[in-house]
Amino acid sequence: MSQPQIVIVGSGWAGFYLAEYLSTTTYSITIVSPRRTSAYTPLLASAACGLFSFYLAEEPVRSKHRKCRFIKANVLGVDFDSRSVHCAPAFEDDEDVSNETFDLQYDFLVLAPGCMPNTFNTPGVAENALFMKNVSDAMAVRKLLFDLLEKASLPNCPVQRKRELLHVAIVGGGPTGVEITAELDDLAHKELRDLYPEVAEYLQISIYDVAPYILGAYDQKLHEYANEALLKRKIGIETNSRIEKVDKHALYIKDKGRVPYGMLLWVTGNKAVPLVMDLSVKKTEKGLVRILTDSRMRVLKSKDSDEVYDNVFALGDAADIEGSSLPTTAEVAVQKAKYLVNFFNSRHAQQSSSMPFVYRETQLVSYIGSRDGIIAGKGEKDGWTGRSAWLAWRSGSVMWTRSWRNRAMIILTWIVNVLFGKEIAKM
Repeated sequence: MSQPQIVIVGSGWAGFYLAEYLSTTTYSITIVSPRRTSAYTPLLASAACGLFSFYLAEEPVRSKHRKCRFIKANVLGVDFDSRSVHCAPAFEDDEDVSNETFDLQYDFLVLAPGCMPNTFNTPGVAENALFMKNVSDAMAVRKLLFDLLEKASLPNCPVQRKRELLHVAIVGGGPTGVEITAELDDLAHKELRDLYPEVAEYLQISIYDVAPYILGAYDQKLHEYANEALLKRKIGIETNSRIEKVDKHALYIKDKGRVPYGMLLWVTGNKAVPLVMDLSVKKTEKGLVRILTDSRMRVLKSKDSDEVYDNVFALGDAADIEGSSLPTTAEVAVQKAKYLVNFFNSRHAQQSSSMPFVYRETQLVSYIGSRDGIIAGKGEKDGWTGRSAWLAWRSGSVMWTRSWRNRAMIILTWIVNVLFGKEIAKM
């Protein structure tokens, strides 16, 4: 008897975990994704700023230890009646290959396509901003930073031009925006002062957010603490900022006008990928468009029905449980993936889980720079700040990686950095 076919759409936190732990003796597993690696997104800011090599911030989907089929493609649509997905090869530089579409049959389908950066249709953002979704983005940040430092170091570069080149504008005051700010600021106050003594003083980092304060997911005491700590280190915090457009050299902010920058990082949030928008299933009606499921991850068929597709599941940032909304975090994605792994792997042992998914809340942790951090409270316990919060964040960074080899290499790199400093200029 042939093995049941499981097709997984997406190689992010949820999709990759499923491919890693689903039983390949029971199922034939195919993972379809435009990316051949899975990024450890909480580690991207650290990798961009030289805490460790880029390869430690991602994991290849193909592996001699992982017996699943990988197809580098985008899923364009799903035919639920014929149990097939329509795909197009994901090779932007080869239009002929990308146009040769094909279909894949499935017995079970897992939708985890993730999301894409939300530019809010702000003119110029897509063309001029950098994002922070994968390792290639982190590489682009590091390359541009050093290019700007070299330009500012040229003997014919006037002081005003130096200030403009070395203004790093970060749009988005959530955890990702604040953590990349913190890592860049640490880099500026340590390695860059030695590598670029003539221009390091001109490096200015600013956070822009439309909200009235940064880190809005935390309680007032903690986000005010973070705000004060960043201001003490002369980081600009511009809340209530509405960006009207962007060009190659400047932001244009309502009531503030033109603000020159050298690097623009856009980390404001997510929007649905085209596949999610096109699927004829039940979806959220407000905010980020997400596929709605029941408490067992089964996709709900339509807006006017509570019927589900028994063989189609959705999770990760692109999905949410009806009546029990959860945030778009790696922790939620992994917990849902663990639930589905247990369901599938026990299914043929006649132990099919009838229990609904229950999210086990973990504490939100953010790094705010200079070996300081904040941790949200849990239940009746208050949150806390300081060095212990930073250590909790750093140790959590290690545990996000799935391989003991990568964990060991990250810790070893940290030790070498403490003893000898970062070799960022060589990376």
